[in-house]
Amino acid sequence: MALVTMSRKELGRLEALVDLDAGRTTAAQAARLIGVSERHAFRLLKAYRASGAAGLASRRRGRPSNRRYPEQVREAALAAIRERYPDFGPTLAAEKLAEVHDLELGRETVRRWMAAAGLWTPREGRGPRVHQPRHRRDCPGELVQVDGCEHAWFEDRGPCCTLLVFVDDATGRLMHLRFVESESTLAYLRAARSYVEAHGRPVAFYSDKHSVFRVTGAGRDGATQFGRAMRELNVEVICANSPQAKGRVERAHKTLQDRLVKELRLAGVGTVEAANAFLPGFTADYNARFAKEPRLAKDLHRPAPDAADLDEIMTVREERTVSASLTLHYDKALILLEPGEATRPLARQRITVVSYPDGRFAIRHKGRDLPFRVFDKLRKVEQAAIVENERLGAALAHIRERQDAYEPAWNRDLRPRGRGNLRRPAGTSALTSLTSADP
Repeated sequence: MALVTMSRKELGRLEALVDLDAGRTTAAQAARLIGVSERHAFRLLKAYRASGAAGLASRRRGRPSNRRYPEQVREAALAAIRERYPDFGPTLAAEKLAEVHDLELGRETVRRWMAAAGLWTPREGRGPRVHQPRHRRDCPGELVQVDGCEHAWFEDRGPCCTLLVFVDDATGRLMHLRFVESESTLAYLRAARSYVEAHGRPVAFYSDKHSVFRVTGAGRDGATQFGRAMRELNVEVICANSPQAKGRVERAHKTLQDRLVKELRLAGVGTVEAANAFLPGFTADYNARFAKEPRLAKDLHRPAPDAADLDEIMTVREERTVSASLTLHYDKALILLEPGEATRPLARQRITVVSYPDGRFAIRHKGRDLPFRVFDKLRKVEQAAIVENERLGAALAHIRERQDAYEPAWNRDLRPRGRGNLRRPAGTSALTSLTSADP
């Protein structure tokens, strides 16, 4: 018995033609069911009567396409890829074949050819990426994993916020927790200062590739404000290549999203301030349950600097150019340097603005603080702000507060003031406002 391969469309035709051949339906009904003319329906019926179901199967099935590339082109392309581009992906290989070898081929065609020749493994054919575990570090304070987790920590009792988590790699201990509005440089500086004051300076912080910890781009040395502060503390910042590499803190996030959320619910906590006051007791209980003993008992934390030194280290420092009128712009404010012997020579010179986590800032040149005053916030139309994804929630909350306090001019009860003023009293239509204006 011969095996006949048929498509779903051909099977539908077979059912209709069987009924037509048996007289259970008319030619018009069969043609309507299979979507052809009556004349073509009779052609199909003739083929069915002559060859059975095989007469309805496409004769092109199993044969190469008439639009295929010549075999010589395929062999030339694969030979070039084997010789010059063995580790290229299909897209890049197709580009090089067109640029260098004058072979204009579609990237999907090149992908199929490379997969058939064993030069490329399709994604569905690849096994899952393997992340092999590594041993914990030997000593506490040798490596501290740092990460932020945005979550509905207060459920419906408060706003969504971010929890900054510091986990010791050797023991799995929660070294420091802090709730903040979003992951920002100042938030991490405040948290790092609290960590250093409580435990000392670790050997290294292990983080992800967040912009707080790592900067990329031409002409940049890769040092962020947080990185500069840690360099002054002689603490290394290491960025993990994948979330699995810092699995200790990632797994802590999952546990905290379960246990901490429920503990905050039982305690009735719904604000960031109350949650930060609740964290020390929760941290002590968590560490008593889940912390491990280190392989070596030696603590590698080093003494913390004095509070005055930490005040200067945990800052954001940015350079600005002083104008000829001894002014500069910073944080959407116009700052005026007090004219004097120390400030007059600084026109067109670069100075440093030092911003402290508590909101203070200073103007400094060559280690000397300069007298200044804030003139006013810049009164101009703001351009679209650039907000990182992790800070989007806090930014939108601030925007909503500002919008609630602002009443647009077109929503006020203002009467028209002559031609050209299109603001109208509430309840009137645009046509009424326009026609009632003075001629």
